[in-house]
Amino acid sequence: MTTSSKPSVASVLARPSGGFAMLAVDQREAMRLMFAAAGAKPPVEDRVLTDFKVTAAEILSPYASAILADKQFCFDQIVAAKVLAPQCALIAAADEFLPGNGIPVDDVCIDEAVSPAEVRNAGAKAMKLLVLWRPDEPAEKRLAMVEDFVARCRSAGLVSIIEPVVRPPRRGWAFDREAAIIAAAKELGGTGADLYKAEMPFGGKGAERDLLNAAKQLNDQIRMPWVILSSGVPADIFGRSVRIAMAAGASGFLAGRAVWASVIGADDVRTMLHDVSVPRLKRLGEIVDEGMARR
Repeated sequence: MTTSSKPSVASVLARPSGGFAMLAVDQREAMRLMFAAAGAKPPVEDRVLTDFKVTAAEILSPYASAILADKQFCFDQIVAAKVLAPQCALIAAADEFLPGNGIPVDDVCIDEAVSPAEVRNAGAKAMKLLVLWRPDEPAEKRLAMVEDFVARCRSAGLVSIIEPVVRPPRRGWAFDREAAIIAAAKELGGTGADLYKAEMPFGGKGAERDLLNAAKQLNDQIRMPWVILSSGVPADIFGRSVRIAMAAGASGFLAGRAVWASVIGADDVRTMLHDVSVPRLKRLGEIVDEGMARR
């Protein structure tokens, strides 16, 4: 059945202020590597990832406007355990991560095992698609994938979120990451998706004026609401990054590592999530509300 209309992105994923304070727990093999780096005895079993994700969802969802989960390790388990706070919307990751060249995510495609109708019936309000952007790969393939993804979301009445992440070219060494972030936004920022999840320019590091100017350039290319992710941004400056991005036109964040990465490998995960991650997420939500109030 095709759904011709769906609620707006803000009405289902935002805080009362209209800003987005969304948590991501959809990391997959990258999270397994994080556990290994934190001292977990190899091989790190799937249940270790699942237990962490479900626990994080339970403890952190009261402070998030939405949470992004993957079918591989935790979407079904989060739904079955009924751990999400009532005001926290559920987002399903619709991307299949393809490993290669020694890295866990060398390419991405739409995960055919993720049914838009099924995740909607399970309670999801949106789906998210990672899009790897390389300067030496054709735009047509990326654009076709995004078009397909947006159509799938619309067919089920789901909000569509795209996450362009830039990578160096497969051939050659020359790579300007900051220029690539802008180029990716120019290519994909008008595709008709409902929300754009962007990398923070310069990894959030540097003078505030330079970061603001770079974020404004990013904003100029994106013709939909947008938020920033936290990968590559140190946790202690992610709040500043959110504030600067919002001053440039962003509407919040969809982030994981800046909230919970330091808890990976802790002896008492529940206590650490309460003591470390909850205050971080609460403060990030306040920053989002403050940014929206200034508009």
